[in-house]
Amino acid sequence: MSGKILIFSAPSGSGKTTIVNFLRQQDLNLYFSVSATSRPPRGTEQDGVDYFFVTPDEFRAKIARGEFLEYEEVYQDRFYGTLTAQVEAQLALGQNIIFDVDVKGGINIKRHYGDRALSVFIQPPSIDELRRRLERRATDAPEVIDERVRKAAYELTFAPQFDYILINDDLDTAQTEILAKVKEFLLNEE
Repeated sequence: MSGKILIFSAPSGSGKTTIVNFLRQQDLNLYFSVSATSRPPRGTEQDGVDYFFVTPDEFRAKIARGEFLEYEEVYQDRFYGTLTAQVEAQLALGQNIIFDVDVKGGINIKRHYGDRALSVFIQPPSIDELRRRLERRATDAPEVIDERVRKAAYELTFAPQFDYILINDDLDTAQTEILAKVKEFLLNEE
């Protein structure tokens, strides 16, 4: 039995990582795919386990051959991306793959997999609340918060392109709601 795909995208501060981690703690057969990167390994990271480590030139060659579902050049020569072959191998093993990706990456993965994927956009109740959450984190300078809020306003315009919009006003409620939605999707036979 082939696995399915869950895609989660959200502006910074919306609670995406918290919700994805919550889902991974449930008995849903969820796995991350191993991404590729052009950065060198850090600490004890292992090739094929933490990332597939390739050179910037190798990454560009894979882009040219169309080997990525999605990718991004975060900084010059610093690429991150999802290899189609890796995802296909995991799906063939019956693994359900969960993605925690940026908005454009999420849209690209959904476009590729269609009904085999559920795309979820996690949205804060408002931009003002998002700003308050980022300020409460106390990890960023005010100008960084301003930039994140500007980016979030832009990312919110993509929400209608997702299958499901989860408004994270109350974390417990959002987790209950998304767990029900994910279970329904995973149990639905095409």
